[in-house]
Amino acid sequence: MGPYSEQKQIERAGAIKRLLDDNPNMDPVTRAMWERKANALAVSEEEYNARVKAIYSNMKRGVIEYE
Repeated sequence: MGPYSEQKQIERAGAIKRLLDDNPNMDPVTRAMWERKANALAVSEEEYNARVKAIYSNMKRGVIEYE
């Protein structure tokens, strides 16, 4: 996740809209999932940053050892 970009969010919304428009026979469950994704896009930098913080604050640091 990078810094908030209003342009990037607009691009994401457009991509989802095109996906839905181009696939009128999409499975209803899949369509509903994409519609939820479109409706859940962050609309402000504050909302975006709060989500990023919530995601990364729950992660634990650790070392992965490879053999």
